[in-house]
Amino acid sequence: MNPLLSIILGFGISILLLIQPVAALNDGQQLVLEAWSLVNEGYVKPQKLEDIHWRRLRQRALEKPISTSFQAYAAIDAMVFRLDDPYTRLIRPKDYEALKASNLGSEINGVGLQLGSRDEDNQIVVISPLEGSPAADAGIISGTTLLKVNGESPNDLGLEATAAKLRGEIGSEVLVEIQAPLEDPKEITLERRSVDLRPVRTRRLRNESHTLGYLRITQFSETVPDQVKEALLELSQKDIEGLILDLRNNSGGLVSSGLAVADDFLSKQPIVETRNRQGINEPIPAGIETLYDGPMVTLINKGTASASEILAGALQDNNRSELIGSQTFGKGLIQSLTNLSDGSGLAITVASYLTPSGRDIQNLGIEPNKILELPEPLNPGGTEDRWLQDAMIYMEAKLDRENLESDTSEENLDTKITEQEEGTIK
Repeated sequence: MNPLLSIILGFGISILLLIQPVAALNDGQQLVLEAWSLVNEGYVKPQKLEDIHWRRLRQRALEKPISTSFQAYAAIDAMVFRLDDPYTRLIRPKDYEALKASNLGSEINGVGLQLGSRDEDNQIVVISPLEGSPAADAGIISGTTLLKVNGESPNDLGLEATAAKLRGEIGSEVLVEIQAPLEDPKEITLERRSVDLRPVRTRRLRNESHTLGYLRITQFSETVPDQVKEALLELSQKDIEGLILDLRNNSGGLVSSGLAVADDFLSKQPIVETRNRQGINEPIPAGIETLYDGPMVTLINKGTASASEILAGALQDNNRSELIGSQTFGKGLIQSLTNLSDGSGLAITVASYLTPSGRDIQNLGIEPNKILELPEPLNPGGTEDRWLQDAMIYMEAKLDRENLESDTSEENLDTKITEQEEGTIK
């Protein structure tokens, strides 16, 4: 054959190939592409995407048969698994609805465990049990490692699938194998029930010498900022001399809600500094107005994480409130939550954050100004809560010291005025 003719024929075949219509993606493939694009555009570490060949992962995922939701979810899970980031994850529609209900501050059906991932060994651990939940009633504490759920390993399941297996119909049971710090593994059967989240709780604490306010925030859901405002106004009307803010077992929630609460206590001071995927730090300051500017002390523990660590770090770094209790969890990453087209959700780590003084607390946590004696009480806010009693003693001593300093300053001022008057008379 004439070589020129071969080239022309080859070129013609190429043109034909180029103008052939590309097969339209089905719904499952579209979902995979949608999730891939969101991670590609938003993930906090672009270099990580390059390291794991993120574009190649998309190609490989779409080459496989995807005709069902199950296959699409499996493909997405396989891609995000390569990020080695348990907080970037796909959330199935049913679990996504439960998560959104939690963020609204209503009720959930399950055992009441808030979970996180421990970076050094990728184990799924308990950040905190929800107050009044089956997990709390069973005495499960912060820092407990979850070894099995109905015989399956959380390490194999991943963070979201593990949480999903703990949720379920009211009255049904789940068998968990757990290991508390410094203890042997044990199995516990938990009965799922409806758990009233009640994220904001408050009351007045009185004794012979002082009147204090107590404000407990168990999570930062959408309704929390308004509830905190109401609580602070109510306590202010009761003439409290000081406030005990309790962030124990608050595993976080909506960062925007945590920032709004920080704004209630700080005036024009920095709350947090976020670092985006371009490595640019963006400081977030408080507004001018505060709802409460009186003396306060804040209780924290290992279950204090994420948005509640942002608040605690801001209060400590601005010398607004001393922190007492134990070291916090150490989650310095921020996730966005996006609706996918089929009703599922995608959580993506989009930023990290620093406290106002520039501390990166990821995997480190925040050290309190004063460490309280262990073992930690299992009933935060209850009548047998030793740490709350310690906080009251601490707050009262602080008030007495400030009153003494104020009285001393007034005496010094009176002395100076007297000396000046005598000097003038002379």
